[in-house]
Amino acid sequence: MIIFKKIRWRNFLSTGNVFTEIDITKSNTNLIVGTNGAGKSTILDALTFVLYNKPFRKISKTQLVNSVNEKDCLVEIEFDISNKQYKVVRGIKPNRFEIHIDGKLQDQSSATTDQQKSLEENILKLNYKSFTQTVILGSATFVPFMQLSAANRRDIVEDLLDIRIFSGMGSLLKERIRSANEIIRELSIKRDMVEEKIVMQKQFIDNLDKKGKANIAAKESKVSELLDLADELVSKNSELSKKIVEEYQPQLESFGSSSDSLKKMNSIKAKLEQKIQTITNEHKFFNDNTVCPTCDQAIEEEFRVNRIREIESKVKEINSAYKELKVSITEEQEKETKFLQLSKQITSLNYDISTNNTKITEYQRQSRDLETEIQEITSQIENRNAERSTLKKLESDLKGLEKQKSTNTENISYLNFAHSLMKDSGVKSKIIKRYLPVMNQYINKYLQMMDFYINFTLDEEFKEHVKSPIHENFSYESFSEGEKMRIDLALLFTWRDISKMKNSASTNLLILDEIFDSSLDGTGTDEFTKIIRYAIKGANIFLISHNTQELTDKFENIISFEKVNGFSKVV
Repeated sequence: MIIFKKIRWRNFLSTGNVFTEIDITKSNTNLIVGTNGAGKSTILDALTFVLYNKPFRKISKTQLVNSVNEKDCLVEIEFDISNKQYKVVRGIKPNRFEIHIDGKLQDQSSATTDQQKSLEENILKLNYKSFTQTVILGSATFVPFMQLSAANRRDIVEDLLDIRIFSGMGSLLKERIRSANEIIRELSIKRDMVEEKIVMQKQFIDNLDKKGKANIAAKESKVSELLDLADELVSKNSELSKKIVEEYQPQLESFGSSSDSLKKMNSIKAKLEQKIQTITNEHKFFNDNTVCPTCDQAIEEEFRVNRIREIESKVKEINSAYKELKVSITEEQEKETKFLQLSKQITSLNYDISTNNTKITEYQRQSRDLETEIQEITSQIENRNAERSTLKKLESDLKGLEKQKSTNTENISYLNFAHSLMKDSGVKSKIIKRYLPVMNQYINKYLQMMDFYINFTLDEEFKEHVKSPIHENFSYESFSEGEKMRIDLALLFTWRDISKMKNSASTNLLILDEIFDSSLDGTGTDEFTKIIRYAIKGANIFLISHNTQELTDKFENIISFEKVNGFSKVV
């Protein structure tokens, strides 16, 4: 229960720079009186401003600052809740908002909106609508319960029954459902991505295997081709070697001595040519000379003729031998030419054999390298450890995502069920059904206490049903203003009783603003004053009224407001 103790204000509306203070717990019944404009209703605006940052009446916040001083507008309120002492301070020019608990100023690092939310939800546990329905009944801007929308009526009753927590829980559950659905969507996206990665990884491994096998086939084909080329060269070398040995080598050997013979023959030929030259010179000498040119001695004719004959005979022999020698030399030269040709051919064949052997060695080396590469590729295809490890990890991730999705899907089903319980048609509906008879009982009790004998009940949607011998098909709007006021008062008292029962929105403060000055007739006024004096227990009631003559003797404390030098004061 909230026990409001003191409220005070300065430079607020028509109040000056001196605090106006009201001791709320001083008397149970308090009558606030004063002329129009004296500041009687300022307490309403001060109360809602300090607690909810808005005035009760339709006044803008800028107009709350006293128009003369135009600064240092300040309102303070003190109250107790569960043995804790609270003090709330709110001001304008400068702006100020403080919450003190047991004399300690609370942390003000958070935003003002967060502080206000904490004040309403964690301390007061009353929002503005519920507060004004249970604490204030005004004639100016107050909207009676029956004139509120169905949603606002329900909000107020939920506050009174302390079941708005279910709405909060419903909102939390809705947010958790939304978050869970978002998680499922994310998990679905991740799952699809992992599935795509798995397909791609499998395709990658298959492609690697296909490429590896194709590479192996190509290399094996190349190896076979190289080996075939090497075999062809080996066979060709064998044929060349055989040709050298069986064909060219014997011929070469047969012409092998031609060079030596040719040298000898050329030497003989030179000697023969020299001999022929000598004999020719001698033949010319004896032919041309009959006397020796050196010693002038006559040469015998017979000797000279015989010598010429001998020389001619020898020349014939030598010429014949020379001709034979030339023929032999020509034959030997032909043999030497053929020897050289055969030697070149054999050298060429041996070069071809050597070149082929080099190629064979290179082909064999390439074949060995290709076979090594084939073994490596085969080993890679057989192992593929990294790729298969990646694939296994992806498959494991997929199972994990499926499990998370299944868990979240199951969780959503529980959350949806819990959320259905938190809806208006769920737990709250059952609680409201349980309390509706009590509410209707209290409403009709207070109506009868005010001599208004009708059966006025609310249904689960908080629509009214009226039963009376003289009223048929009546609704709230069908009644006169005085009768409506009785219903509004009955509802107000009922909500306070329900609050006290639930200890939810229960307070010691009740403020009634000019309700006797217009709507209630004399009988209603008498009955109402009896109710607030004898039926409402544990409350500090403040009644604001112009009707001072009829009401003064019915209240324990009179608070009178007057305007002095343009400022409202309590006198």
